[in-house]
Amino acid sequence: MNLDLPTGDSGRSALEVAEAAARAAGRVILEGFHPQADGERRAPEVSHKGRANIVTDTDRAAERESTAILMEEFPRFNLLAEESGHTAGEGPYTWVVDPLDGTRNYASGVPHFAVNVALTHDGESVLGVTYDPVREEMFHAIAGQGAFMNGNPIAVSAIDTLEMGVMGFDMGYTDDKAARLLDALRGLWPGMQALRLMGSAALGMAYVAAGRIESYAHHNIEAWDIAPGLVLVREAGGVVTDVRNTTAVLNSPGIVAANPAFHKRFMEATVDSEWRKQA
Repeated sequence: MNLDLPTGDSGRSALEVAEAAARAAGRVILEGFHPQADGERRAPEVSHKGRANIVTDTDRAAERESTAILMEEFPRFNLLAEESGHTAGEGPYTWVVDPLDGTRNYASGVPHFAVNVALTHDGESVLGVTYDPVREEMFHAIAGQGAFMNGNPIAVSAIDTLEMGVMGFDMGYTDDKAARLLDALRGLWPGMQALRLMGSAALGMAYVAAGRIESYAHHNIEAWDIAPGLVLVREAGGVVTDVRNTTAVLNSPGIVAANPAFHKRFMEATVDSEWRKQA
């Protein structure tokens, strides 16, 4: 899809606004993550949405900062944000925001998390931003215009064999699905170079787009987890399907993102797994 994206009320482009929103959320996140003057990291206030699904005070504060910027510039757009839900607007455009993807990492003091901001048109991602505030890495893509990290073009890797591949994955919040995924990966091991449990779907997909890993799989995701990644991976030359090997969309319950050759090998190798059959 090639669209002439609208500009904000100040005249800034949609990408400029999305990146500003992501950076604003990133500042809030780092304020709560960096060591304090006494050398102690302030522990975030944590509440549970499920056994392993947590939210912190920082998630909510970062969401307020980022969505305020988006809605000031585009007050008539729809908004879907992880913590505040859906806010109805007008027309086909929707901002999709995950203010802190990788909350478990963040709450545990692991510096591997990101901000997701995407713009969708009639339910399809047309602009995606994933921002890692720790490393100051801004991944972005616009449909039909390529994928970039800090302004430099990125592309998926060219590794086409499982034996040489590095695969990222996450287990999610559904124990039986996680167990089936582990069984599927155990069936491939040691026929892969390495496995990486990411703790952030946002960075998992961004790393596929940047060629840092060959593939990323998750079976328990929401639209805000993958909205930027869908356009990032595809604009970087990759493939994103659901676990059943159908083209992934915003409401897909799971995804496999990879370079095309690796994706083919992985899906062939796991076709008989219970993880794929019971997706």
